[in-house]
Amino acid sequence: MENWVPNPRAKPFVPKFKYKLSHQRGITIGILTGRRCVGKFCKAGLLVVLLLTIGINLLYIFDTSTKLNRNVSTENNLLQDGSKDNTYNNQLRSIVIDVTSSRETVFVAVDGTTVLEDEGFDKNRGIHVIILSQYTGSVMAKRVFDTYSQQEDDAMVLFLNMVSDGRILVFAIKDEGTFQLKKPARDLLKSLKSDNASVLGYRDTWAFVAIKKGKKLGEKHNKAASIDVWAEKVELKVEVPLMAARENECPWLDNDEGQRRKTFCSKVEGYGSVCSCDGPAPISFKPETLHNNEISDIPVAVIASDRPHYLYRMLQTLLSVPGANPKMVTVFIDGYFEEPYAITKLFGLRGIQHTPLGLKNARISQHYKASLTATFNLHPKAQYAIVVEEDLTVSPDFFNFFSQTKHLLDEDPSLYCISAWNDQGYEHSSKDPKMLYRIETMPGLGWLLKRSLYKDELEPQWPTPEKQWDWDMWMRSAGVRKDRECVIPDISRTYHFGSKGLNMNPYFQEMYFKKHSLLTEGLVQLKDVDRMKKDEYEKLLLELIGQARPIDHSKNPCNEDFIPNDLPEGTILSVYIKMEKATDFASWKMIAKCLHLWDLDVRGFHKSMWRLFLKKYHIIIIGSPASPYSTSKPSSIEPITPTPEPVVKTKS
Repeated sequence: MENWVPNPRAKPFVPKFKYKLSHQRGITIGILTGRRCVGKFCKAGLLVVLLLTIGINLLYIFDTSTKLNRNVSTENNLLQDGSKDNTYNNQLRSIVIDVTSSRETVFVAVDGTTVLEDEGFDKNRGIHVIILSQYTGSVMAKRVFDTYSQQEDDAMVLFLNMVSDGRILVFAIKDEGTFQLKKPARDLLKSLKSDNASVLGYRDTWAFVAIKKGKKLGEKHNKAASIDVWAEKVELKVEVPLMAARENECPWLDNDEGQRRKTFCSKVEGYGSVCSCDGPAPISFKPETLHNNEISDIPVAVIASDRPHYLYRMLQTLLSVPGANPKMVTVFIDGYFEEPYAITKLFGLRGIQHTPLGLKNARISQHYKASLTATFNLHPKAQYAIVVEEDLTVSPDFFNFFSQTKHLLDEDPSLYCISAWNDQGYEHSSKDPKMLYRIETMPGLGWLLKRSLYKDELEPQWPTPEKQWDWDMWMRSAGVRKDRECVIPDISRTYHFGSKGLNMNPYFQEMYFKKHSLLTEGLVQLKDVDRMKKDEYEKLLLELIGQARPIDHSKNPCNEDFIPNDLPEGTILSVYIKMEKATDFASWKMIAKCLHLWDLDVRGFHKSMWRLFLKKYHIIIIGSPASPYSTSKPSSIEPITPTPEPVVKTKS
């Protein structure tokens, strides 16, 4: 520093801030003063907003408390028999329900949102029922009951009895819904406070909204002027106050089963004790283990559509029979329907939904194909699959039956399926739980097939979506069957209970399926299993026919004494009917009708021969001369021929 010398050419240092202040002092002070004012205004504004918020919240709390007290009073009035000491939340409102009933249309909307719109004169006739949650107004179930047809009113009564108290019930008739609406159903509607249930007539229109075990919310009814015309359209609008949601309605266990039940019961209605707080119906099962189980690793494909109550009933039995393995069960749903999928998850099963292809029978056929393809893809090591439909109840012997017969498909190339169903196995025509048959017609309705059959033969040539073919009829065709047969039991291991479907109605179910036999015992030891192989079966038949005693062929098959009553136990009887060739079924159809067997088409035969039981006797019916077994016919016997229809002559 002692040697420092100043630079004579350097400019003097002037601080910039001071320079700025000295030149812009007035402007700077103005800016600083403006910022302070803005800050004070903001603080004051925030204080005002805070005070307003506090005031609004206080008003909201007071208003909500008033509404809560009023809504509790409303709920107690609506649900007269309900509990009145529950905890409620504070999100309360009401919904508006619009209902239309007419000849061609039924319509329901909730708060302007369409929840049901069914148009068209040729479908979904009858009483439409919608169940709404009394807490949210959401749809919990939809059903249509064709109460023009038999037994549908009973189904409606059963369904409504399974609905929980307090639910909002919406009814509307489309086309006609009273022809088979009998007194029990009308009495139930009257118990729901309907004023018109007892006077509903042919082709009337009717809309009705009520709370189960509560008040009627609205009802309209128009009478048809005569049986030749329909009543005028009915339109009903009602406003329904919702109830406050209840917390922890049922003390179900806090585990996987409890969570599945809670999820299901919060969304779906109509399953009775499944959602009961006390002693709910089981949704998990511990079936008995099969000894020497040969089918534990075989996948089970459940073919389902939009018939959730059928699916529930079917899965209840399937999962509880000895040998059931839930891990191997997959439910395949034809379409994206919420309720069947919810049923699947309720039981803790895998469910797969897919987009439908084709129409009517073609759609069903494509559903089967997609389900079988997916089954073998999901289980690449599986060499077999069991296929069962949603409208079947299974016997306690279901899996045991397949476990004892599965090996036949490996050891006998003349077989292509094992079926649990006997088309001719009615209560009066089947008897022996241990007996098996070979037949040429594939029955379906619970059957076992090999992977190789499906992947190598069926899948590549499965009917395409534009072909309106029944998949099972196609399976019976000569090009698919290739002279192969199926093994079936004398007493079926499945029972067909479904009365609604594309090819099914209550009358058809009543006439051809209701009286089918179902084996109710389990773990049956089958007899002559290995004699179901081709050559051994022929030997067995020759033995049986050799022991058979011909009946009196002079008697009419339609008469009660056609089969005698006084023969020793274990007697085998033979009947010979006229069959010129293998496709000549006139005599069989006549005798099948007389004996109350399946007579819509020809099923259950082996080389023009049928086996069954009548009046406790084993009956062998042989077509002559078409069947090779007709050589056993005594020369003195004339085969039974169909009785010709009487010719009615008219005057010219």
